[in-house]
Order: sequence, then C-alpha cells, then structure tokens
Amino acid sequence: MQPEPGDLGLETPQEFAKRLNLPIQDRLLFARALTHRSYLNENPEALEDNERLEFLGDAVLDFVVGAWLYNRFPEMSEGDMTRLRAALVRTEALAEFAREVDIGRALRLGRGEEDGGGRVRLAMLCAAFEAVVGALYLDSGVYAVEAFMAPLLEHTTDHILINHHDRDPKSLLQEWAQANGHRPPLYRIVAEAGPDHEKTFDVEVVVGGEVLGQGQGSSKQAASKVAAQMALEKIDG
Repeated sequence: MQPEPGDLGLETPQEFAKRLNLPIQDRLLFARALTHRSYLNENPEALEDNERLEFLGDAVLDFVVGAWLYNRFPEMSEGDMTRLRAALVRTEALAEFAREVDIGRALRLGRGEEDGGGRVRLAMLCAAFEAVVGALYLDSGVYAVEAFMAPLLEHTTDHILINHHDRDPKSLLQEWAQANGHRPPLYRIVAEAGPDHEKTFDVEVVVGGEVLGQGQGSSKQAASKVAAQMALEKIDG
C-alpha cells in the first residue's frame, strides 16, 4: 500500500506550505507542484503532474537568482555573476535547497517511484523544487518567490564563494593534478539507477591511482562535477 500523509512522517501539500509559511491561495496548484507523473498512474483523479510547473519554475529561478545576485553584489562583474548563478541553479544546488526545506516529505509519488527511492533522488528533488517555485510565482507573485529564496541563497552563496564552487571543480582538480605531477583525473561510472527519463549516476574520480571523490547526479557530467568537488575538499582537508 502506498504511504499516506501522516505515515512515515509524510505531509500533505497544505501541511508543507504551512510549515514553510508560504502564502499559498490555490491549494490545487500547490498540490500539483508536488505531484510526480508516476502518481497519476495510480490516482487518475489527480489531473496533472508537476512537469509544466517545473518548466516555469526553472525560468523564474534564473530571473530571481540573477536579480538577487545583482542587488547583493553591486561590484561583481557580469562574468562572475553568470558563473555564480550557474552554480546556484544547477541540479545539485536545487536538490540541496529541496533537502533544506524537506520537500521529499510532501512529494506525491507512485508506488514504483516510492519503492525505488524517488523521495530522495537528486533529479526528483530538483524537479519538485522548481515546480514549487513555479507554483509560488503563479499563486503569489515574484516577491513571494524572492522572500522564499533569499535565506537559501544567502547561506549557499557564502559557501560557494568561500570554497570557490563557482569555478568548475573538474578544471580545478585537473590543475591540481598537473601541478602535483599526476596524470589527468579519471572519472568512472560506478552505478546507475532510476528510469531512463530520471536516471541518476554515481561517478568516482581517481587521481594517482587513488579514489579521491564520489558524486551523484542526474547526468554523468553533473555526477563528475560533484565527485571532483568532493576530491577538492578531501585535498584541502
């Protein structure tokens, strides 16, 4: 039997919105933002999944994050803002935002996705976060989205700048390897999971014959970046 709200600590969309103090007026819109396509197969009364809202949220996030950076860093160059925005809206960053607000507790999934770990899957969390942002924009406007995003952005941006995560970690790791007499890093896929349209990859990076990092992502490239970043953190130790 599929988990119901209240079982295993799950929440209804309304409980999720209330916990985060989101000013939602349209309950059905917000429920749709938290509905994965797999849920419709077993619950046809739910008329639409969150994919269109995900599309909208992606565009809204690009604008809101760009505007936030423009106002937050008045002396930052266009190139630096572009790199920093890219770091803040990539799949891994959005999935981390989703974890911070515990979006997984409110996702409506089909049994197969539930059993396959969809509630914690990187791509699933990223998509749901974008959909929630899209719903919040339609329901309450851009200022509500800005208020929701500001604390998440403040804390994550500081972390990115301190740890140079706005630079491509694969390039940084390759520079370190060359400077220390090693061959270029080797990236190996060690696992794949999920259906083709939402596949997750686990990649490890090897330098000097040693596995220095492992990462997960919605593509081989994304997972490789996470692995490279873990390797850099291990090196900086």
